[in-house]
Amino acid sequence: QVQLVESGGGLVQPGGSLRLSCAASGSIFSLNVMVWYRQAPGKQRELVALISSGGTTNYAGSVKGRFTISRDNEKNTVYLQMSSLKAEDTAVYYCNANARADWRLNSKDYWGQGTQVTVSS
Repeated sequence: QVQLVESGGGLVQPGGSLRLSCAASGSIFSLNVMVWYRQAPGKQRELVALISSGGTTNYAGSVKGRFTISRDNEKNTVYLQMSSLKAEDTAVYYCNANARADWRLNSKDYWGQGTQVTVSS
């Protein structure tokens, strides 16, 4: 199995920055696409940014130009650098990874437990 652990959330003022990390551990044969989602109170979970194993990225329109996703394949870690934060970025941020735990198994999606980001003055 693959475990994902997010860190780096917290309280930040509007206009500030935060960097989220998501470390994958356990039995990992391969990590494919890694994705950050977020869910604000009363809203559906939405995709924020994704990065392929080769480094191709894609962003939600609401964060493009403000957020940067990156990954360190040696550390099995994905990052989300968030800048120019707004109140509407307040949400629980979840890490998702498509991974194979063993060469004999199909890939599947794994989720972290989430980390709270609150943007408020």
